[in-house]
Amino acid sequence: MKLPFNLELSGKTAVITGAGGVLCSMFAKVLAQCGAKTAILDLNLDAALAVADEITAEGYIAKAYKANVLEKDSLEAVHQQVLADFGPCDILINGAGGNNPRATTANEYYYPGDIDKDIANFFNLDKDGVGFVFNLNFLGTLIPTQVFAQDMLGRKGCNILNISSMNAYTPLTKIPAYSGAKAAISNFTQWLAVHFSKVGIRVNAIAPGFFVTKQNQALLFNEDGTPTPRTGKILAATPMERFGKPEELVGAVMFLLNNEAASFVTGVVIPVDGGFSAYSGV
Repeated sequence: MKLPFNLELSGKTAVITGAGGVLCSMFAKVLAQCGAKTAILDLNLDAALAVADEITAEGYIAKAYKANVLEKDSLEAVHQQVLADFGPCDILINGAGGNNPRATTANEYYYPGDIDKDIANFFNLDKDGVGFVFNLNFLGTLIPTQVFAQDMLGRKGCNILNISSMNAYTPLTKIPAYSGAKAAISNFTQWLAVHFSKVGIRVNAIAPGFFVTKQNQALLFNEDGTPTPRTGKILAATPMERFGKPEELVGAVMFLLNNEAASFVTGVVIPVDGGFSAYSGV
């Protein structure tokens, strides 16, 4: 993709978790185009390799690494590989996350008698499923930061970008664990920004609105490609009346990672949502 403006990252090392996915793979490609040496981390090594191959085919620098963001030993091993390949981390994008059907209710509202029906409802939500979603999103941000932010101590121009969500502002129906986990990410972003303020590490986040990804494709569109009722509700609550395009996140990402343009910006969460968070419904 053609960059809207330039962010000079020559000599920098960028580590992106969840980089095999739609959004974070795009972030990796953008940072590589800006000159960064990009470490593509994903639990799905094949997905990471595909992204790295695409980047290197265009003449930029990237390498794929299999990494589990919930296992510190796994990340420590990857950290040592990245140090050997590219040097210390300057930019960390915590992109790994997501929801799980085991932490999702079948209906938006609870009605009398639902507890006796053979459906996923609040009272039978799977504890392990809920725990998995919280861990994947929160611990999946905390642990990579513990590992890679050590490289940033005492070095100028280092920063961390977390991925929050519209769910952090107002919880969406059906997905209580994911909504709560993303609210925790926004809060944690502020906490990290304060905690690292004396050593010069900036920490910010973006909160994407509705973008079509592999994870939500089935929720938004039927098998024949027609929109689901949930899509209709989403677009009715989005003043711009459409889903976002992945490249429309680039401006916010590049701004927050720019150590000149955003030098006094830390602890913020920027919505990129087509007006979703501003719309009251009337």
